[in-house]
Amino acid sequence: MVSVNDLSTVHSIISDLFEWPSSPEEWKEYELSEEQIIFFKENGYLSNIKMLDDRQIQKLKEELVILTNADQETNSLFYEFHSNESDNPDTVLFHALGAWRITEGFHDVLWNPRFLVAASQLLSDKPVRFWHDQLFCKPAKQGGVVAWHQDYSYWTRTKPIAHLTCWCSLDDSTVENGCLQYVPGSHRWGLLDKPALAGDLMGIKNFLTPEQLDQFKPVPVEVKAGEAIFHHSLTLHGSGENKSNRPRRAFVINTFADGVISDSNETLLQGVPVINKGRKMEGQFFPLLFDPGSTVPM
Repeated sequence: MVSVNDLSTVHSIISDLFEWPSSPEEWKEYELSEEQIIFFKENGYLSNIKMLDDRQIQKLKEELVILTNADQETNSLFYEFHSNESDNPDTVLFHALGAWRITEGFHDVLWNPRFLVAASQLLSDKPVRFWHDQLFCKPAKQGGVVAWHQDYSYWTRTKPIAHLTCWCSLDDSTVENGCLQYVPGSHRWGLLDKPALAGDLMGIKNFLTPEQLDQFKPVPVEVKAGEAIFHHSLTLHGSGENKSNRPRRAFVINTFADGVISDSNETLLQGVPVINKGRKMEGQFFPLLFDPGSTVPM
């Protein structure tokens, strides 16, 4: 099942794209402020977190050209690959899972110290374990929508709810080109039914109570290229069409606190061995990325 080129067998940085801190003091440089953590707890998301410099952005964009090519032999390593997942034939939404197994840059972003420290803090200072990654690309003028949804509604095959999403933009993300939007505080609404991810943008409204509909007041969150947004796995979010003359490209790192278990005896990700119900999520495809309890983590 595993190719010799499958980077999921390597659980550490393999390129020079990121520098691994060598002391506790260096790790502290990446910590979020108390105000940022409070904002996240109140609203269910936190935006404009610097993740990448210009060199790192350029490297990932170059790799993205390779990864979006449907004819690449390495595409067999993707868990999912959708050249166009949009339900609207007039729009395009590229969406794929598993890039970390294929190229060095998208492998190493999992061990970006800026990401790891923030993720651990937002998971209540717990060790951070990898769930899966995603690529989302909306081409200029015809980029499709991502329907309003909660991430965990697609992840109920794992429990308890201790999941965190990091969405990082490779382009300036604006209202015009389909930036993410959030409903602040919706992470306290409990688990909702899941809509089709690339279907009707507003389909989620069919699953909301009158009180939730009254509180459904989306906030567009614009970010610069290289900036990330973290959100709780129950926070309601979505994004509209790209009507601009610029692409909107992004990658997502989905994680959970160490200790989350499988709640299914079925395949969790295509091509990945089953983790039986009740067993801890771990192993080759779900590596421990960061342990804040270590003097010099990982």
